[in-house]
Amino acid sequence: MNIVVLAGGLSTERDVSFKTGSMVAKALKENGHKVILLDVFMGYSDREEDLTGIFDRADEISVQVSDIPTEAPDLAKVKASRKDQSPCFFGPNVIKMCQMADIVFMALHGENGENGKIQAAFDLFGVKYTGSDYLSSAIAMNKETSKQFFLANGIPTPKGISMTRATRQDDITKLDLTLPCVVKPCCGGSSIGVTIVRDAAEFKAALDDAFKWENELVIEEFVQGREFSVGVIEGKALPIIEIAPKEGFYDYKNKYKAGSTVETCPAELPEQVTKDMQHYAEEVARVIGLDTYSRSDFLLNDKNEMFCLEANTLPGMTPTSLLPQEAAVIGMSFNQLCEHLIDISLKKYEV
Repeated sequence: MNIVVLAGGLSTERDVSFKTGSMVAKALKENGHKVILLDVFMGYSDREEDLTGIFDRADEISVQVSDIPTEAPDLAKVKASRKDQSPCFFGPNVIKMCQMADIVFMALHGENGENGKIQAAFDLFGVKYTGSDYLSSAIAMNKETSKQFFLANGIPTPKGISMTRATRQDDITKLDLTLPCVVKPCCGGSSIGVTIVRDAAEFKAALDDAFKWENELVIEEFVQGREFSVGVIEGKALPIIEIAPKEGFYDYKNKYKAGSTVETCPAELPEQVTKDMQHYAEEVARVIGLDTYSRSDFLLNDKNEMFCLEANTLPGMTPTSLLPQEAAVIGMSFNQLCEHLIDISLKKYEV
């Protein structure tokens, strides 16, 4: 098949997306496909091009990727570097190239890539893509909205509130919250802008930092405990993985700096806890409509009470990312996983 692996974009997870994209592109090429790794924002060339035979020049055209920095990207610099300076999110020739592909593998993370906007555009342009549809993506990306879905369907989740710049309240004593609490951007990813607030004096600074990234925040009770992630493919939960940062919590640095965390799969849990967590992960996928693949994150306190934090519609996809590690436990190699995700995504388009 001719495949575009779409990465980059303008989210705080731009660099992470490139790493996912490069690994997926490599695997799909090894599987025999013609693959172009494309930056959705920068596009290809800065003018209209004759794209005939474009997939025969895939290696020449594909984005070259380096290691993931330990700091979030400078998006203003990225915008300034685009030659055409168009306000359009899609870079030059991106839509045309995606329309020419048999399918687009969505290797995007964060804003636009995971919030359903690109999926909606692709539906209108007749482009086939991997992963969930626009509505399910939008629901999952918004932590406040997905939290309401969890609560309505009996999926345990930390108690929390939503706050916008317009409703901002710096005095935590006037809010229905207890300390410690967690302040996070409503639609962010990779733990960018997330702060654990342990006393009232830290609260304003945490809001200041989170509001740098978004207009809406979710502030929820802090759950002291172990962190887990559960992948779900076509409604069936994979083995659970435990994530244990060596220092602090599972923030941007710990997620992408080699050796910063200890990851154990399958996680060492009592049998009933394992069954319950996998059940809740499957329920998350069902109620939100994540019918191809997803990954849900959980916390487990010392009473074995679990709390679902969020669902990821486009989880990281390098051989050492969480979802591929879980798939490996059931005997599915990284290359096989990439191929399988394409196969199940194409099923959406069968009449």
